[in-house]
Amino acid sequence: MMKLKSNQTRTYDGDGYKKRAACLCFRSESEEEVLLVSSSRHPDKWIVPGGGMEPEEESSVAAAREVCEEAGVTGTLGRLVGVFENQERKHRTYVYVLIVTELLEDWEDSVNIGRKREWFKIDDAIRVLQCHKPVQATYFEALGGSCLTSNGTPLVATISGDLSPTYSINQSSVSDIR
Repeated sequence: MMKLKSNQTRTYDGDGYKKRAACLCFRSESEEEVLLVSSSRHPDKWIVPGGGMEPEEESSVAAAREVCEEAGVTGTLGRLVGVFENQERKHRTYVYVLIVTELLEDWEDSVNIGRKREWFKIDDAIRVLQCHKPVQATYFEALGGSCLTSNGTPLVATISGDLSPTYSINQSSVSDIR
């Protein structure tokens, strides 16, 4: 399913959730520092770069595109951290690891909307995200473990009203990942 918005096409999965993709952009493979970007709506707040998937776009391609647009970085796309559902906003976000290899001097959102980027230690990133985007703070909880079951089925983190993630296997997401 698709919906046209003035500047983009929104895509939805079979459950009616908006399909999104994002990356935890790390400075190195040690995954000790992560890059956050300023929010377009609240420039004094920090968020994980990501956004809506385009029609027929693979989640991994969308994640890499979004971080280039929003954070001005390119790099090596790594593992899928998880698929995170925000039941309140009806979003399902595929979150990947990206090891940054290039920081662009000027990028789309820095030029168009003055977006900023900044490196954070993981604990500091979690702290600033919990204030503005608590669902995004939960992405880091899944980092240590694998997001796939032994048969390759993705785990889905469902974020409920109390913002605590519940991990489950969601078969409806499987076809979108492969």
